Amino acid sequence: MNILETIIKTIKEEVQSVKDKDPAAKSTFEILFNYSGLHAVLFHRAAHWFYKKKLFFIARTISQFARLVTGIEIHPGAKIGKGLLIDHGSGVVIGETAEIGDNCLIYQGVTLGGTGKERGKRHPTLGNNVMVGAGARVLGPFKVGDNAKIAANAVVLEEVPPNATAVGVPARIVRVKGKRVQDLDQVHIPDPVSQELCRQRMKIELLEAQLKILRDKE
Repeated sequence: MNILETIIKTIKEEVQSVKDKDPAAKSTFEILFNYSGLHAVLFHRAAHWFYKKKLFFIARTISQFARLVTGIEIHPGAKIGKGLLIDHGSGVVIGETAEIGDNCLIYQGVTLGGTGKERGKRHPTLGNNVMVGAGARVLGPFKVGDNAKIAANAVVLEEVPPNATAVGVPARIVRVKGKRVQDLDQVHIPDPVSQELCRQRMKIELLEAQLKILRDKE
């Protein structure tokens, strides 16, 4: 009975997470039967249970079946907190030593992988409330801090501080007044490259104006 209650509680929490994060979700019934991201997470919960019991073949069989059904590959050794939403989900890959905190949001095409050089801990750790945009690659055994945002198609190769955003290839860190970025989606994230180009253009315009003044005095 305790196991059944735990399973029901887990399913309710995962469904509520989808409702909170996805405005397209219309009903509990729709989420339960049509959300591949939810299915992948639930399959992973089962696979991870067997993995912890050292029943590796059963664990891997469940994860590979989930990959076949959902298009999402989560190694059974990965540690995933509460309320993960994998939105759309196709092409998501999460490695064996990856760790994901509570209430994270991951879009399609994301890889939480290694660089192929490490042993032991070789995949990233995501803190709580982290968003990873579509097509992003987070590669290596470093930490992505709480409330961090990773833009679509970014390639992150080093630690991301809490309350920061990572943009570009390789990713650069963007802070917004040192405070958490509120309700930032995977598109509307400041681009540090364009911001720097804008600053340089303003400097050039100022220098040109000063040069013109000096010429006029001659």
